Amino acid sequence: MVHTIIERKKHEIDATDQVLGRLATKIALILRGKNKATFQPHIDAGDFVIISNIKHIKITGNKIAQKKYHHYSGYPGGLKTKKLSEFIESNPGEALRRAVYQMLPATKLRKDIIKRLTIHS
Repeated sequence: MVHTIIERKKHEIDATDQVLGRLATKIALILRGKNKATFQPHIDAGDFVIISNIKHIKITGNKIAQKKYHHYSGYPGGLKTKKLSEFIESNPGEALRRAVYQMLPATKLRKDIIKRLTIHS
Protein backbone atom coordinates (compact mmCIF):
# COMPACT_ATOMS: atom_id res chain seq x y z
CA MET A 1 0.00 0.00 0.00
CA VAL A 2 1.48 3.32 -1.08
CA HIS A 3 0.83 6.42 1.03
CA THR A 4 1.26 9.75 -0.65
CA ILE A 5 1.76 13.03 1.12
CA ILE A 6 -0.80 15.63 0.22
CA GLU A 7 0.75 18.95 -0.74
CA ARG A 8 -1.60 21.84 0.00
CA LYS A 9 -1.08 25.21 -1.64
CA LYS A 10 -2.48 28.57 -0.56
CA HIS A 11 -4.76 30.37 -2.99
CA GLU A 12 -5.37 34.05 -2.27
CA ILE A 13 -8.48 35.46 -3.97
CA ASP A 14 -9.58 39.10 -4.07
CA ALA A 15 -13.39 39.29 -3.85
CA THR A 16 -13.61 42.86 -5.18
CA ASP A 17 -16.39 43.11 -7.83
CA GLN A 18 -16.86 39.33 -8.02
CA VAL A 19 -20.33 37.79 -7.97
CA LEU A 20 -21.12 35.83 -4.78
CA GLY A 21 -22.27 32.55 -6.35
CA ARG A 22 -19.63 32.37 -9.07
CA LEU A 23 -16.90 33.05 -6.55
CA ALA A 24 -18.32 30.36 -4.25
CA THR A 25 -18.14 27.73 -7.02
CA LYS A 26 -14.48 28.52 -7.69
CA ILE A 27 -13.69 28.28 -3.99
CA ALA A 28 -15.57 24.98 -3.56
CA LEU A 29 -13.63 23.39 -6.43
CA ILE A 30 -10.27 24.46 -4.98
CA LEU A 31 -11.19 23.38 -1.42
CA ARG A 32 -12.28 19.98 -2.65
CA GLY A 33 -9.19 19.49 -4.83
CA LYS A 34 -10.98 19.07 -8.16
CA ASN A 35 -8.47 21.39 -9.82
CA LYS A 36 -5.73 18.77 -9.36
CA ALA A 37 -4.98 15.91 -11.72
CA THR A 38 -4.82 13.49 -8.77
CA PHE A 39 -8.43 14.15 -7.62
CA GLN A 40 -10.21 11.26 -5.95
CA PRO A 41 -13.62 11.87 -4.35
CA HIS A 42 -12.89 9.91 -1.17
CA ILE A 43 -9.61 11.73 -0.42
CA ASP A 44 -9.53 15.22 1.07
CA ALA A 45 -6.66 16.67 -0.99
CA GLY A 46 -7.83 20.26 -1.46
CA ASP A 47 -5.89 23.46 -0.92
CA PHE A 48 -6.22 26.42 1.43
CA VAL A 49 -8.21 29.44 0.22
CA ILE A 50 -7.83 32.95 1.65
CA ILE A 51 -10.42 35.53 0.62
CA SER A 52 -9.81 39.27 1.00
CA ASN A 53 -11.97 42.39 0.43
CA ILE A 54 -15.23 40.53 1.11
CA LYS A 55 -16.99 43.86 1.73
CA HIS A 56 -16.74 44.68 -1.98
CA ILE A 57 -18.46 41.52 -3.28
CA LYS A 58 -21.27 41.92 -5.82
CA ILE A 59 -24.74 40.45 -5.48
CA THR A 60 -26.79 40.44 -8.66
CA GLY A 61 -30.52 40.65 -9.26
CA ASN A 62 -32.99 41.11 -6.41
CA LYS A 63 -31.26 38.62 -4.12
CA ILE A 64 -30.17 41.32 -1.67
CA ALA A 65 -33.84 41.98 -0.81
CA GLN A 66 -35.48 38.62 -1.53
CA LYS A 67 -33.04 35.85 -0.53
CA LYS A 68 -33.64 34.46 2.95
CA TYR A 69 -31.63 32.15 5.15
CA HIS A 70 -33.42 29.85 7.58
CA HIS A 71 -32.19 28.24 10.78
CA TYR A 72 -34.33 25.87 12.80
CA SER A 73 -33.47 25.07 16.42
CA GLY A 74 -35.66 21.96 16.56
CA TYR A 75 -38.10 23.42 19.03
CA PRO A 76 -41.64 24.65 18.29
CA GLY A 77 -41.45 28.26 17.15
CA GLY A 78 -37.68 27.97 16.70
CA LEU A 79 -37.50 28.92 13.02
CA LYS A 80 -35.24 31.95 12.54
CA THR A 81 -35.21 33.79 9.22
CA LYS A 82 -32.71 36.41 8.06
CA LYS A 83 -32.53 38.30 4.79
CA LEU A 84 -29.31 38.44 2.80
CA SER A 85 -29.16 42.21 3.39
CA GLU A 86 -28.98 41.60 7.17
CA PHE A 87 -26.15 39.09 6.64
CA ILE A 88 -24.19 41.53 4.50
CA GLU A 89 -24.55 44.32 7.09
CA SER A 90 -23.46 42.24 10.08
CA ASN A 91 -20.98 39.74 8.61
CA PRO A 92 -20.51 39.68 4.81
CA GLY A 93 -18.18 36.68 5.01
CA GLU A 94 -20.91 34.46 6.48
CA ALA A 95 -22.98 34.64 3.29
CA LEU A 96 -19.99 33.45 1.25
CA ARG A 97 -19.13 30.75 3.80
CA ARG A 98 -22.69 29.39 3.69
CA ALA A 99 -22.72 29.40 -0.12
CA VAL A 100 -19.44 27.46 -0.26
CA TYR A 101 -20.53 25.07 2.51
CA GLN A 102 -23.73 24.17 0.68
CA MET A 103 -21.80 23.57 -2.55
CA LEU A 104 -19.59 20.96 -0.90
CA PRO A 105 -20.82 17.36 -0.82
CA ALA A 106 -22.74 16.44 2.32
CA THR A 107 -20.25 13.81 3.48
CA LYS A 108 -18.10 13.34 6.57
CA LEU A 109 -15.33 15.32 4.88
CA ARG A 110 -17.35 18.55 4.54
CA LYS A 111 -16.60 19.89 8.03
CA ASP A 112 -12.86 19.37 7.55
CA ILE A 113 -12.89 20.88 4.06
CA ILE A 114 -14.62 24.12 5.12
CA LYS A 115 -11.98 24.68 7.84
CA ARG A 116 -9.44 25.49 5.11
CA LEU A 117 -11.45 28.56 4.02
CA THR A 118 -10.30 31.85 5.57
CA ILE A 119 -12.23 35.07 4.96
CA HIS A 120 -10.73 38.51 5.70
CA SER A 121 -12.78 41.68 5.45
